[in-house]
Amino acid sequence: MTDVKIKIENIVASATLGKSLDLTQVAPALKDVEYNQEQFPGLVYKLKEPKTAALIFGSGKLVCTGAKSVDDSIKAIHITVDQMRTLDPDIPKEFEIKVQNIVASANLMKTLNLEAVALELENTEYEPEQFPGLVYRLGDPKVVLLLFGSGKVVCTGAKTAEQAQLGVEKTKERLVELDLI
Repeated sequence: MTDVKIKIENIVASATLGKSLDLTQVAPALKDVEYNQEQFPGLVYKLKEPKTAALIFGSGKLVCTGAKSVDDSIKAIHITVDQMRTLDPDIPKEFEIKVQNIVASANLMKTLNLEAVALELENTEYEPEQFPGLVYRLGDPKVVLLLFGSGKVVCTGAKTAEQAQLGVEKTKERLVELDLI
């Protein structure tokens, strides 16, 4: 395997509480909450520790974004739900949490000729007039990588940190194989 280190930039996780919520009643239970029905159909609740934002919907779904680790993501959801439960004790104690997306970055420590990469590497999209990076879709793990001329890489679509790491490693190995770095 290669020696590329990934850095987790953001984790998006969701929870389904299995019960609809009256957001006008839930909002007062939370500090630093934004609720403007005309602009957005949910509550936006910002936590300082771990630094995340939870989007809370009337359907009983929550989406947590901004965490730098899966543990922080889960912790943030539990803190949010515990706070909501102070005003609505019927919120279930057990609920499912799912990691939806992990965004990670890495540096290949080599510059890339994206035109050459676009010609040699399969499953790519490169339109420099529209976006400065090359989009590379991997099948296994099922992730999308954005490759930049600087050698910086962004991996998105992973469900685990291991998938993100593997996606970056496989991409580097393929680039080496094709003599592109």
